[in-house]
Amino acid sequence: MPQLFVLTGATKWRDPKHFPWTIGWQANYQSEARIYATYILEHHSGGKVGVLYQNDDYGKDYVKGLEDGLGDKAKSMIVAEASYETADTTVDSQIVALKASGADIIVDIATPKFAAQAIRKIAELGWQPVHILNVPGASVGATLKPAGLENAKGILSAGSFKDPTDPHWQDDAGFHQWTAFMDKYYPEGDKTDAGTVTGYSIAQTLVQVLKQCDGTLTRENVMKQAANLEDLELPMLLPGIRISTSSTDFSPIKQMQMRRFDGEHWELFGPVITGAVHD
Repeated sequence: MPQLFVLTGATKWRDPKHFPWTIGWQANYQSEARIYATYILEHHSGGKVGVLYQNDDYGKDYVKGLEDGLGDKAKSMIVAEASYETADTTVDSQIVALKASGADIIVDIATPKFAAQAIRKIAELGWQPVHILNVPGASVGATLKPAGLENAKGILSAGSFKDPTDPHWQDDAGFHQWTAFMDKYYPEGDKTDAGTVTGYSIAQTLVQVLKQCDGTLTRENVMKQAANLEDLELPMLLPGIRISTSSTDFSPIKQMQMRRFDGEHWELFGPVITGAVHD
């Protein structure tokens, strides 16, 4: 049974040799973390890094990518790591420990609930590290608003999509396609939540697969076409980012661009980057 475009960046779902019926969709977690490592090495090469991460495959994928990206400097630059369990009530104690380590950079690998808690606690402590927040925790609606937009100002992340809160896209044709879809099919949906952009874009990817099937909707052909996407452009992908797959490449999105939260929305900066993945 084809399992198409699983909404996770976990490396295990980009392994056609061992999982030939499952294909991922978003940028690989390790690739994303390597992009953050590149940014740290370019702009904060003398910094001390503290890492907050979820204690499972999701969090550990990011940690591996960060360590790979920092390379020989990983051991000296990463001064503290603090994990949390999904059943934990808060991550307050972890943030206190990371601050005490002397870290002046925090790489925040969390889901929205815990990311919001981390942002609030950092503000409460008066700590002002360079704060890098991973994509799953970077939704304006699901994370930054609950954390307090004033507390989130200056946070860094990366993205592959047009941020629905960014006025830069207000006259963009792709943005207008998305808002028209939301107005018609999901009027009660939160247009500040990046998840609504993601769901819309995954559905469009599936539509392309079904078109390529040309009426032959066997499980084998559906999977074959999912692994045969070539430079697919979607309305809400950032300019220059396209979806491509093959029988040996189950990573549809491979590129991202750095961005900074200005207190109201994400502002893109720098080039579109591809983060290499090492198993």
